[in-house]
Amino acid sequence: MNGTSAEPFAARRGRIAAWLKERGIAAAVFEDREGRRDPTVRYLTGQPGDSLLLVTAEGRGILVSWDVNMAQALARADEILAYGDFERKPVRAVLGVLAREGIRPGAQVELPSTLAYPEYIRYAEEGGDFDFLCREDGADEFARGLRAVKDSAETEVYRRASAITDELIDALEAGVRNGSLSSEVDAALFLERESRTRGCEGMGFETLAAGPARSFGIHAFPPCTSGAFGTGGLSILDFGVRLEGYTTDVTMTFVRGKPSSRQERMISLVEEAYREAAAMLRPGIPSIQVARRVDELFADQGFKMPHALGHGIGLEAHEAPALRNRDDNTWVLAPGHVVTLEPGLYDPEAGGVRLENDFLIGPGGAEALTRSRIVRL
Repeated sequence: MNGTSAEPFAARRGRIAAWLKERGIAAAVFEDREGRRDPTVRYLTGQPGDSLLLVTAEGRGILVSWDVNMAQALARADEILAYGDFERKPVRAVLGVLAREGIRPGAQVELPSTLAYPEYIRYAEEGGDFDFLCREDGADEFARGLRAVKDSAETEVYRRASAITDELIDALEAGVRNGSLSSEVDAALFLERESRTRGCEGMGFETLAAGPARSFGIHAFPPCTSGAFGTGGLSILDFGVRLEGYTTDVTMTFVRGKPSSRQERMISLVEEAYREAAAMLRPGIPSIQVARRVDELFADQGFKMPHALGHGIGLEAHEAPALRNRDDNTWVLAPGHVVTLEPGLYDPEAGGVRLENDFLIGPGGAEALTRSRIVRL
């Protein structure tokens, strides 16, 4: 077993258990496997993948893992079992754990809302008289809401991950300035190596490195090439490091040479939008108001941002809460939210400009966790 405390995981499972008990549901199933990843399993146990977790209304967490040796080393659960004990079949595993826990047929059991219909039928056919629930507003949706508000253990990880991210931001600027990182692939591979050297699991998502010839795209494809980076014009680098499951997400723009008048206008507007949005971040403000202000600022100058202003981050690179100017966005910022701001403008001729940093919403305002910037070379 590693030195990670079991307490945060038990507390999170306790909130799931209370939700179940309040609704008269005996247990909830969470599953993280190839083809249907769900980081909620890691959120509730610390286990990074390929496992099934059953949380009971009594507060017990039973993990059934494909790699039981790794689970015993990494996970924090009340009991850890091997998939092989249940013929490596999810339905057999769930039914077996229910029996071990003394949960009898007739009880309600929550299944993941992402379960494919044929799999649900298998549960219904093999599950006897259990009342299996599979719905959009079930336990997994409740868990995603919990994940949006980071607890003290998570914010501590974020402070360390952000410090590493800032180190890499400084190193990237130095490398692009001195010419040692002169191609997109140079920058991307540098980040991969240096993040792991600093104790990270790797990148939080595939690094997007777009030199002047490709920075007009929001998300360049392919993510990086052997093309020039940081040469004359605008280059965009979007990356995040993953530490103990949690990813940062920042974007730098590099400006080499004297910008054209349109490029200068885009740079100025993105920096202004970023400052205004950052000043608005505080608990109690609807996130749509922040996003709307940025859209209005750009529109007043004849520009349109083709993506949302930002998003939550956590065990996934895109989580709740959303920061977008859409009527279905009902999120209100609250203490514990970790969000990005990433205003950006793109032009087929001039290229692209984006600036992105991560913020922790606290009781009295927002704290900038990272220090990404627009770099003039």
